[in-house]
Amino acid sequence: MRALKIKIVSFVALLVALMALPSSASAQHTLTLTGGTGLSTARFYPAEVTKWKWGSETFGLSWRFYSDKPRFVGAVGIDLEYIERGYQMGYTYTSKWVGEGDNKREERTYQFYDRDVSTIMLPLVWQPHVYAARNRLRIFIEAAVVLSFNISSRYNYLDGKYEGGKYEWKVPRDNRFGYGLSGGAGFAVLLGQVEVGFKARYSFGYSDILKNRNKYYSNSTDGRENPFYYTPLRSPMDNINIMLTVGWRFNKRGFDEWFVVRPKREKRLDDFNFSAQTGASQGGGTQSGGQQRSR
Repeated sequence: MRALKIKIVSFVALLVALMALPSSASAQHTLTLTGGTGLSTARFYPAEVTKWKWGSETFGLSWRFYSDKPRFVGAVGIDLEYIERGYQMGYTYTSKWVGEGDNKREERTYQFYDRDVSTIMLPLVWQPHVYAARNRLRIFIEAAVVLSFNISSRYNYLDGKYEGGKYEWKVPRDNRFGYGLSGGAGFAVLLGQVEVGFKARYSFGYSDILKNRNKYYSNSTDGRENPFYYTPLRSPMDNINIMLTVGWRFNKRGFDEWFVVRPKREKRLDDFNFSAQTGASQGGGTQSGGQQRSR
C-alpha cells in the first residue's frame, strides 16, 4: 500500500511539473490523470472454468497531442498506467448427479484459485473525436496498441483449503512482458483549461501470462502457487476498466482546430444553355418538325 501511495504522489508531482512549463511550447497538448476500476480474467487453452474478477483498480497519466490540421480530427498520445488485474480459475470440483433417466445430468461445484497481478501498461493511443455544445464537450473513441510489464503477483485459494501468498516468478514458466490491443470510448467536459470526463476501455491480451508447454510442462517442481498440472498452451489476460479523468490543456485560447474555417463551396451562377451550345434557335426545331409532319 505504501508503494502504491508513492506511485500516486510521483504521478501528481510529474503533472504539476509539466503544468508549470510554458504554454507556448505545448499549445496543442493535454495532460490527464486517470483512475478507476473494472473487471479482469484470463483465457486458457485448453479451456478452463474461469470467472471475471472484479476489482481491477487502475490509475495513471495520459498525454495527448492534437493536430491543428482541420482534416485530421483527433489526437495521438501515450498512457502510463498501473493496474491491479487477475483471474479466478476452477482448480478442482465436486459433483453430483441430478434428475432421472434421459434427464439425468452432472452438476459441478468448483473451488477457485485466485491470482492478482500488478502490471504497468503502456498504451500507444489514437483518439478521434468530435466537439459539441460550442466546444464545451468532447466525445471520443480510442484505439491503442498496448505494451505491459508484470511487476509482482499474489495468489490465494478462495475455499481456504490451501494457504496463499506471494507468487514467485520463474523465468522458464512466467512471462513478465506482454502486449495486446485495446479500444474504448468516452467524453470530456471542458471547463476553461480543465477537462473532466469519463471513459471505458477494453484491453484484449495477445501475449500469455504463462509460457507454453514447449518451455515449461508441469508443476511437479512447483508449490501451491501453480495450480496447473500441465501448463496451458495459451493464457492471455483481458480487462475492462471504467475511469474518471481530470486533465489540463496547455492553451488558454483553445485548440487551433476550433478556429479553422473551411471555405464555403461557391454556387454555380451560370445555367447551362442547351440551345446556345448546340446552335439551335428557340422554337426552330419545333416548326421544322411540324412542317415535316404536315407533309
